[in-house]
Amino acid sequence: MEQPTKKKNLTALIISAIVALSLALIVYYSFKEPVADKEMVELVEKYNANCPLTIQQGIRLDNVTLPKDKVVQYNLTLLNVDKQTAEVDTIKLNIQESLISTVKANPGLKIFRDNNFTLIYNYDDKKADYLFEITITPEQYK
Repeated sequence: MEQPTKKKNLTALIISAIVALSLALIVYYSFKEPVADKEMVELVEKYNANCPLTIQQGIRLDNVTLPKDKVVQYNLTLLNVDKQTAEVDTIKLNIQESLISTVKANPGLKIFRDNNFTLIYNYDDKKADYLFEITITPEQYK
């Protein structure tokens, strides 16, 4: 007599889990801002086709995303940095100064400048531990 009750409970549990997952996905995608510019989506896909890519000695570009409209995010790894022993604040300050001048002058970033994109750079250490994020807005590179 207990077997049918166990089956009913298991079935109810599975259905509840499916409904909860469906609701979570609906909420996630309904609040996620869509990227309207297909040209940018294609450009990011081209970048990602070449990733991971060492862009400078000790710096690897892992991937590029478009988290929302008018925002591009670069995810990078500092291959020679270990969060446990690094002076993270000093590294961040040096990279931030360099990035602003790079964003202003790099011809490869012109399309983002022309379209007033915010650029986000996320850095991880060689062990894939998060280090810091640098955000550069149009006001900073114009």
